[in-house]
Amino acid sequence: MTIADVKTTADKKMGRSIEKLKTDLAKVRTGRAHTGILDHVQVDYYGAPTAINQVANVTLLDARTILVQPWEKKMVNAIEKAIRESDLGLNPATHGDAVRVPTPALTEERRKELVKLVKSEGEDTKIAVRGARRDANDALKKMVKDKACSEDDERRAQDDVQKLTDKYVQEVDKLISEKEKEVLTI
Repeated sequence: MTIADVKTTADKKMGRSIEKLKTDLAKVRTGRAHTGILDHVQVDYYGAPTAINQVANVTLLDARTILVQPWEKKMVNAIEKAIRESDLGLNPATHGDAVRVPTPALTEERRKELVKLVKSEGEDTKIAVRGARRDANDALKKMVKDKACSEDDERRAQDDVQKLTDKYVQEVDKLISEKEKEVLTI
């Protein structure tokens, strides 16, 4: 393994952490409806748990209502049940051969809870980024120990890894502040 490999591996790990944060933040509900909040809801599809978007068409009816149109009419009740039993606090209603999911307006208290959740997600991502930095630094120290590189090269590489870490931590802070504004906007 070379110094470039260590840096590339650290960069990929940190990038994956950011991508995971983005998907987690997309699940956090704001005052507006968006189809992404139903992505992790699983429906019982012939005995197998399946994502809603794999058994139905999920679209926005208006700014506060999601419309779920199953591809098989007999899936309507299963989809409604899955949404109701999810941890989202949504109350779906069957409307013919589709399910309407109104998203209620958020209270101030709930908004503050969501901001805490968003900050927690951001902190978890920062921990993951720092973990990638630690792994990279450990790999560099091992390379010096195995005489695969000099101590000067190791020091320069550690500085580069730290710059990479700082860049990703800044990106996390930016994503968190954007989501906070979005959640607190009425």
